[in-house]
Amino acid sequence: MKIAVGSDPNATDFKAQLIPFIEGLGHEVADYGSDDPVYANVAIAVAEDVAARKCDRGVLICGTGIGVCIAANKVKGAYAALVNNIYQASRAQLSNNANIITIGAQVTGIELAKCFVKEYLSLSFDPHSRSLPKVERICQYESQREPQ
Repeated sequence: MKIAVGSDPNATDFKAQLIPFIEGLGHEVADYGSDDPVYANVAIAVAEDVAARKCDRGVLICGTGIGVCIAANKVKGAYAALVNNIYQASRAQLSNNANIITIGAQVTGIELAKCFVKEYLSLSFDPHSRSLPKVERICQYESQREPQ
């Protein structure tokens, strides 16, 4: 898979450690940078390319993971999940079909983050699961909304 990875300046070193790890899992990485102090800019860029299927999935990092999650979820077709434990990493994909995960570099250790990323990237959403109607409802609501 091609994975879009971006962060704010607070997570530059964190991102620099995650990229080779993701590549070591056999994925191609598109680095969206970490220089912009306005975390929404990198989050939106990653989310737009994931939603457009230029990248298969995304990983976004800021201090808490919250800001990039909110920003990414403003992009139609982007479904970002904040991950704080291994169960959330698996359920982001299995239950919610999230195409982006977000991580907080100031609240999560790098080795734990690697576990989250590995788990998330190893799974695929099952379109026959009991979660399908829930995911479909989110997509249905999104498609009904008028552009702002």
